[in-house]
Amino acid sequence: MSKTSISQAPPLWKVVLAGLSVLLTILVWTKGLEESFDRPSVTPKLSLHQSEISLLAEPALPKEIKPVFLGKDPKETLKDLLVKIPADQITERESFLLSVINIKDTNNLNMLDRTFDNDGFSQLKTRIFLAEKNKEKLSTKDLDEFRVLSKDPLLYRFVCLSFGSNDSQCIDYQVSNSMAFRLIISQSIPVLSALFGSIFLLRQIWIFFRTRNRKSASSIPDLPLSLIDMVLLVSGGFVVLGEVLFPTLIVPLSIYLTQSFASPIRESLRVFIGYSAMTLPPLFILRSQLSYLKKSERPSDGWLQWKIFPLKTAVLDSVKGWLMVLPVVLLTGWLMNILVGDQGGSNPLLELVLQSKSPIALFFLVITTVILAPLFEELIFRGALLPVLVREFGSTVGVVVSALAFALAHLSVGELAPLFVLGVGLGLLRFSSGRLFPCVLMHSLWNGITFANLVLIGG
Repeated sequence: MSKTSISQAPPLWKVVLAGLSVLLTILVWTKGLEESFDRPSVTPKLSLHQSEISLLAEPALPKEIKPVFLGKDPKETLKDLLVKIPADQITERESFLLSVINIKDTNNLNMLDRTFDNDGFSQLKTRIFLAEKNKEKLSTKDLDEFRVLSKDPLLYRFVCLSFGSNDSQCIDYQVSNSMAFRLIISQSIPVLSALFGSIFLLRQIWIFFRTRNRKSASSIPDLPLSLIDMVLLVSGGFVVLGEVLFPTLIVPLSIYLTQSFASPIRESLRVFIGYSAMTLPPLFILRSQLSYLKKSERPSDGWLQWKIFPLKTAVLDSVKGWLMVLPVVLLTGWLMNILVGDQGGSNPLLELVLQSKSPIALFFLVITTVILAPLFEELIFRGALLPVLVREFGSTVGVVVSALAFALAHLSVGELAPLFVLGVGLGLLRFSSGRLFPCVLMHSLWNGITFANLVLIGG
């Protein structure tokens, strides 16, 4: 297919197939976004984890910086978060924690009226009621008898303190030091990154308006594929085959292959297998489309302009791009929460990472989110789709439409706006660098830091 052949009328079968693919894509994306409203947001659990880390870190933090990292009263914050959890969703551990945060509060103590399936909680509940009835104190020896508290320093601390023991008996200072480190890192990195990113962004805006040196679409070589080809790639390959048909075939197979593994390794393997299988149809279609292009017209650096080397500039461009897009994404998320509230619909993968403590499970999730996803998604949206859209509609429309398709493809209403902003940032990086590889690195950096933060908070 040469450049001149793009303007020729496509075969009828392509038009029909593309039309059906678009209709199915609209149905799939509409249904997926509607279903994401019913998925719980990961934000409340993140807030709960952060609040628990704050309380555990409190004894190890210097008095001068406590207001900065802990806020006004982390204990009250935790209590408010626990109270907001619906009765049918609160876990036994959360219910028990709520009841002992302030053991003298009758309303909290009534939480212990529930029946606990966990024997440790049941025994401890009975012992607490007896202690309250007889006005006696629980000794450290009493607490040590309950294995349910042995690996839960926060729950142990509240039960211990509520019955008259002192800090030296109730607080594990080694855990406090560890949690203080996590708290400082998890809160400092986003703030500092957003600060430096804002400076870079303002500088870039100033340079742009000062020089008016807008890079044109010439920084992206023309990819002589038609819009129909892109519809078949994105709608037909990515959505219909990748998100609908292949999962229908692969999910039963992945369940069979992973049934002997324990959770959470089982779930992480299924995510890895499912995502890998999803990439096959669009990759096959793109490879077929590129194979029909004339080799004589192929640019020296390839149709997709990977340009891995020089590696140093690719890394620097990706880091700078990540820093500049971060404050805009954070601002977008904040505005959405102010205007709309928590939209829910978080990607289920976020909760899987947050809850997983298995190194093997985390390894497969890292491979999926930090390596496979950036490579595949940048290849499709910034490698193939963006150049064709730019040629047909101009750079602005090309960046916006490719970013919107990127955001919609994740089927998460709660992440739609931030992902759109991220997609715009990746598209602009594609222009400014004239390379695809920095986009992959920036995308990988974004996913990797999000992943690391979830592990840090949930670990």
